[in-house]
Amino acid sequence: MATLTIRNLDSDVEESLRVRAKCNGRSVEAEARAILSEMVAPPPGETINLAEAIRRRFAPLGGVELEPHPPVVIEQQRDRAYEIMKRRRNALRELAR
Repeated sequence: MATLTIRNLDSDVEESLRVRAKCNGRSVEAEARAILSEMVAPPPGETINLAEAIRRRFAPLGGVELEPHPPVVIEQQRDRAYEIMKRRRNALRELAR
């Protein structure tokens, strides 16, 4: 876990944080962690994939169009890998004779 130091925090903000922490039954440090976690977490139900994150990043600059990656069928990849391994094993057996 990382450590975060906040310097020059306004005394009113510090007092508000203390009051909020007390109301929620937490330490000031735990309250600050809860606030930070809540503020940086994506909204509930919203997941952003890499392509969407790139689109959002470049939208203010005029955007970028990305073609969706075609889905990869895992079974086909597995079968292909199995066939390659089988051919290599047979080749090694032939060399060993």
